[in-house]
Amino acid sequence: MAGNKCVVFLVMVCAVMAGSACAQSATNVRATYHLYNPQDNNWDLRAVSAFCATWDADMPLAWRSKYGWTAFCGPQGPTGQAACGKCLRVTNTATGAQATVRIVDQCSNGGLDLDVNVFNAIDTDKSGYAAGHLTVNYDFVDCGD
Repeated sequence: MAGNKCVVFLVMVCAVMAGSACAQSATNVRATYHLYNPQDNNWDLRAVSAFCATWDADMPLAWRSKYGWTAFCGPQGPTGQAACGKCLRVTNTATGAQATVRIVDQCSNGGLDLDVNVFNAIDTDKSGYAAGHLTVNYDFVDCGD
């Protein structure tokens, strides 16, 4: 009987780990850019009409300005309010350039809508600007807040 409990426990742990790993990253995702320009708007989520302003607009300036901003619309990970405030490590698949961003908005393009400053920072060969989008991988990471 003890052996069966161990097997059941291992199966449950593996299922949870596989589900969380699957939901926490994605590859070959389309990333466009958005003109949030938070530095020009005092890092004010309300000023840019960000979806997450309802929950995160009154977070301290240090929290709001710690990372560049992005709208998030999948394909893997939480949606709506559950995504707000979470951080992603975004990697340009063409160059390997990376940035950490905070989710402040939602979108409908099936990928990411990075603040133009972040987009430009990881578009090191400028091919994304020429194409109008980048292909990126992302991983949910701890924001360290």
